[in-house]
Amino acid sequence: MSFLYNALSSSWNLLNQSAVYMLFGLLIGGLLKEYLSPTYVANHLGSGRFRSVFKAALLGIPIPLCSCGVLPAAATLKKQGANNGAVTAFLISTPESGVDSISITWALLDPIMTIARPVSAFISAAIAGTAENLLASSQPASSTHQQQHEVSKKHSCGCGCDQEEEKEKAGRAGRTAQGFLRELPGKLTSGIKYAIFDIWEELAGWFMIGILLAGVITVLLPDTFIRSYLGGGLSSMLLMLVIGIPLYICATASTPIAAAFLLKGVSPGAALVFLLVGPATNVTSLSVLVGLLGKRAVVIYLTSIALVSVICGLILDAVYGMLGISVIAAVAKHGEMMPEELTVVASIILLIFSIRPIKRSLRRRFVLKQGGCCSTDASSCGCGEEIMQPLQSLGDLRKKQ
Repeated sequence: MSFLYNALSSSWNLLNQSAVYMLFGLLIGGLLKEYLSPTYVANHLGSGRFRSVFKAALLGIPIPLCSCGVLPAAATLKKQGANNGAVTAFLISTPESGVDSISITWALLDPIMTIARPVSAFISAAIAGTAENLLASSQPASSTHQQQHEVSKKHSCGCGCDQEEEKEKAGRAGRTAQGFLRELPGKLTSGIKYAIFDIWEELAGWFMIGILLAGVITVLLPDTFIRSYLGGGLSSMLLMLVIGIPLYICATASTPIAAAFLLKGVSPGAALVFLLVGPATNVTSLSVLVGLLGKRAVVIYLTSIALVSVICGLILDAVYGMLGISVIAAVAKHGEMMPEELTVVASIILLIFSIRPIKRSLRRRFVLKQGGCCSTDASSCGCGEEIMQPLQSLGDLRKKQ
């Protein structure tokens, strides 16, 4: 009984430390959706071996999607003309980072980890995307040109796509500070609704699981075991790769687990490896990626994530050692920055927001007998038909090519 109490107490403390930042991250994620045009994004990711990859890697960093939710978004980008390298970069940087996970990293970890996480995500995404585009240069150019032709034809087909784009450009050009302020209340309302009913709908269950697991790890795992196997060095990084690659966990949910690891004596570099590979790779999404991009791209995807995460982990350990910072003291101190009354209120709000998505998630799991979230069969997927349609359309496009 004391174990259960201690585990739940640790989980509640972690929730209190992260709730305010989590709510802030959700708000920013909702506003990003309102102000970031999908058409504008797709137009910047279709050409150029290097520029499109860097843009896609940067674009993915603030967007709050897990490794399941990013698949239909990436499929849509590809269908709209984004090249394979840009799609690969987007697929890596998006689940590894996000405004929600960045804010909760600040809450539960420390400023160095908060910076290292998105920077490492960008580097791994840029390397993977660039490698994919360079190796793809040996492909016959006809298929690529044909796809670009189909995309350009689609935008000039008389169906109104090009007119909508022109209107959008004109709207952006003519937008004044007064117009921005006038439309802000409506955008804010829509963004909050999107954050609660879409973003948090996807993240709530995994986040709560991560909080509970972190509480169990804090109480259950002995410090000596952690320090013996995950205290630092190359072997610790490789062990975290083995743990993280097959695991399905989103960037937000992985953060409290990483905080529990750090407080137990895991090296910052090993924790960073877990934060990078856990959200970006899992067995289910990798099988879908084979259909999205092909086997070669998936090999590049995995290799880039593994190499960059290990190298960044070793560098991060060296930085902490050079600065003489105790990560345990930094994490413990950084989590006590908010007034207790504010953190409790934020935790209660977050729990209330979580009732609906967790209830729906449990219902899906008990009602649906087969398939997972990333299944290509929409009828057996808890994501719904509107999420799976881009994946099915992209599968048809690959068959034609």
